[in-house]
Amino acid sequence: MRSFTSQLLSVPLLMWTASAGPLQVARDNTGIDWKPCDFPNATLPIQCANLSVPLDYTSSNSSETMTLPVFRVQAAVDEASKKGSILYNCGGPGSDCMNDLISLGDVLQAATGGYHDIVTFTPRGTGKTLPFECFTDNLSRAAGMPTQVGNATDVVVGETWAKSTLYANTCAAVQNKTGNLIGTAFVARDMMQIVDALQEDGLLRYWGISYGTLLGSTVLAMFPDRVDKIILDGVVNPFQYYANLETETLVDADATFEGFCKGCVENPDVCPLAKNQTAEQLQESIYTFLEQLRLSPIPIPAPGGGGTVLDYSTVKGSYLYVQLKFPSAWKKVAKNLAALMDGSESAGDDIGGGGSPEVSPSSPDALYGIKCGDAFTENQTFKDVLPALETRINGNRIAGEIAAPSICANWKLPAKERYSGDFRVKPLNPALIIGNTYDSVTPLVSARNVSETFEGSVLLQHDSYGHTSIMQASLCTAKAIRAYFVRGELPQPGTKCGIDTFPFSGKTGWDELIPRLAAEPVQPKQ
Repeated sequence: MRSFTSQLLSVPLLMWTASAGPLQVARDNTGIDWKPCDFPNATLPIQCANLSVPLDYTSSNSSETMTLPVFRVQAAVDEASKKGSILYNCGGPGSDCMNDLISLGDVLQAATGGYHDIVTFTPRGTGKTLPFECFTDNLSRAAGMPTQVGNATDVVVGETWAKSTLYANTCAAVQNKTGNLIGTAFVARDMMQIVDALQEDGLLRYWGISYGTLLGSTVLAMFPDRVDKIILDGVVNPFQYYANLETETLVDADATFEGFCKGCVENPDVCPLAKNQTAEQLQESIYTFLEQLRLSPIPIPAPGGGGTVLDYSTVKGSYLYVQLKFPSAWKKVAKNLAALMDGSESAGDDIGGGGSPEVSPSSPDALYGIKCGDAFTENQTFKDVLPALETRINGNRIAGEIAAPSICANWKLPAKERYSGDFRVKPLNPALIIGNTYDSVTPLVSARNVSETFEGSVLLQHDSYGHTSIMQASLCTAKAIRAYFVRGELPQPGTKCGIDTFPFSGKTGWDELIPRLAAEPVQPKQ
């Protein structure tokens, strides 16, 4: 099959305002002053620090800085045996990865072998690091945000475009001072500031998931000679991302939903949706119910007044489609849907709130602030993005999200620096690319395409549903990750790793896998 990246190279891309390479000279770093921080629910002890980095890398004469919060879980081995630090990014964009370190510190340490400190940070635009918020409260945001699901009604595409214009104007007015300082290229430079401040070997070791793969691809392309080892897990197509032409992202959404239905009927004891149906019949039952919500949304009253309306867009887009990323939640999702389809309001709050188990939920404003600042294309019209919108709407049944292309086409805050170079580079060492067999957000084809751009990289297929390899544990995948980081060894091309759990177990499988990894420790090369 012809690589999609080669097809994208023929698409006229935008002229970015800056390119890779040194801009503002990095300030002298004097190390990082780590101190214990109090996170009672953390799976492993966490240390915290603040790092001063340039506010604007394009302003060579400015002395303005900003504070970057950084966090780490220390290696399991003694200081003399350490092999440096691994920077981790949890995705988004707009997610504060501190939350991942709290919830997944033990997973990240076990999967990487225990020889590295695991370091993360709160990226620009998120948390308290140049927070990007366009509204003062969630009610105002809900009223101002465009509809997510494109096929909710026949007129929603035009309505979404119009609301996207208003939303983009609102963000431009509110965030006019620092809203253009949160782009991915600046975050890549922040990462290299962290690398320098760590005072190790001056090289980046990195594990990025979801949007973290876009960040990883960008930093690898900008600084190919400063990246020691890099894992891209749940891969975003960078060509499409930067051109605001993301059609590839949803290609496995329907197959993932089919997997949800198949897993349900195979496990009727824990899936009340099954009801002696085949997987195909269950799919149609759910779609029929969703169609009924077009004209008959379900009001869920709240005590004391108010409440939530469960309409087509909410149940299909904000709940069911989102939950396809998390197979460990599928049992609960099935229970909630079954209750709703049977006329019960008991699951209304959970469904209306999205019910997402994400450990690092993205701020919706920050997501668009970063993404649209990166993908800014001047004078992009409705006609320009319509083919991408139609592909998203007509290319699958379960997804059809159209807000992002519409918002980004109307965006008024281009990032101060947007990466303008190629992604076909030769890294210092080959990259390890991981793609799930069925991922509703970052499909396997994107991992395959990116693996073809970085010379020498190897693609590992994580044979599971869900979003990134972390969502369903695999001893095979975990061993490949730690062999890569600890021994510098890549899996054989064509490696396909099975998982050690199943979607309707209600578990990720990591609680059982961590002791198994500890019982078979990896040894560095002598």
